[in-house]
Amino acid sequence: MENDIMQNDTVVFVFDKYLTFQRYLFTPLYSLVLFFGLIGNLGALYYFIFKIKQKSPSNIYIINLAVADTLFLFALPFRIHYHLNDSNWIFGAAMCRITGTVFFANIYISISFMTCICVDRYIATVHPHTYLKLRNTSLAALVSAAVWLVSGAAILAFMLTCPLTSKENMCFEGFTPKDWDDLAPYSICSLIFGSLVPSVVILVCYPIVARRISRISNSTARGARRVIYAILAITVLCFLPYHVMHLVYLLSHLRQNKHNDLNYILRRVTMALVSLNSLLDPILYYFATGHNKWRFKRLRLKKKRDVYSISKGF
Repeated sequence: MENDIMQNDTVVFVFDKYLTFQRYLFTPLYSLVLFFGLIGNLGALYYFIFKIKQKSPSNIYIINLAVADTLFLFALPFRIHYHLNDSNWIFGAAMCRITGTVFFANIYISISFMTCICVDRYIATVHPHTYLKLRNTSLAALVSAAVWLVSGAAILAFMLTCPLTSKENMCFEGFTPKDWDDLAPYSICSLIFGSLVPSVVILVCYPIVARRISRISNSTARGARRVIYAILAITVLCFLPYHVMHLVYLLSHLRQNKHNDLNYILRRVTMALVSLNSLLDPILYYFATGHNKWRFKRLRLKKKRDVYSISKGF
């Protein structure tokens, strides 16, 4: 009992050192992401839902990605208030679980839908005849529903069974060594299935795909390369640094190593980078709709220089 009290006091003392750092890091960045992210994602939802009459599979994936980003952005005002208020959470343990889970779930849902977009563009460019057979919104809607169902089940299980609660008015921070032990199974599963597998696909397979597509000289291939490179850039900038630091931070706590200021600061910085995902995704939508003009062109199969390809169908 006395040992637990000492551990909690140590955690709170260490955390207090970073209140100013977090306020000046997260408050302006989250505010920027919230403002411009809402404009970009709500604009994309309006365009893809109401302006495009005939939906393509990529449209379906982009709509779902924009929905995930919008849900994440709706949780940001709570985080902004939290950091403005010197990391003092006043909304209760339930809202802490909800907003915190939505914050981190967006990472894995976004990676899933970006993977779907890249696979769709690859098939459309390299295997156009197969794409014509698969090109229906029902299949894309089924895949999207599967992503939401799996993610929703994982989120619900985490919210109902995770032992973490807000301590000393902190939310998803200030964990004790016992908290990290309880959190370990969730972190390991999310790192393997939500980060490692998609990251391997994106970072290893997509450059290969891009080289394959580069052999095809048409507007569809160029558009597909832009989409793939945009996803690679978002993954490397926003997601990869966070997952690397989260793994380092998790292993450090599981081994009960002495608190490392540098690891803590780097993890918080990479968390800030994660939020930029919702700000940068509208750039991906822009590339996915033809780079310099947002208009829908009817899908058609055309032959050019003995190479069949799918014309822009975003």
